[in-house]
Amino acid sequence: MKHELKLYCDTTRLADLRKFLNDILQNTSLSDIEQHQVTLAVDEVCANLIIHSHGCNAKEFIKVEVEKENGILKIEIVDRGEGFNIIEYKEPEISHVKATKRKGGLGIILVKRIMDRIEFEKIGTQNTCRLFKILKSK
Repeated sequence: MKHELKLYCDTTRLADLRKFLNDILQNTSLSDIEQHQVTLAVDEVCANLIIHSHGCNAKEFIKVEVEKENGILKIEIVDRGEGFNIIEYKEPEISHVKATKRKGGLGIILVKRIMDRIEFEKIGTQNTCRLFKILKSK
């Protein structure tokens, strides 16, 4: 079954995203910790899109689709903002981030470590980020 959320580009709406994910993830084989990690990863991607690609323009939205199929959780995040290819993102050295006291830039590292697979696709003005998590048998 596919679940969909139309998430308007206002950071206060991220709470709606977390509730949406919580309702779905509690019906999976993911542990509580894994559920929180997946929620963190999706929240991070969506927050980055809202802030950096859409400039917190509440008239614009992101579509989030969640589907469980063949033991895999697939989360598809679709928008028409300024594209950001998460796969091509070059991770900063943690020591450099600490030394320069840089804020930000670590969320994408978390997303890459939490999720089992990530895909990015751009067709015309539509960007699609797919996040995959393997579900273990109950």
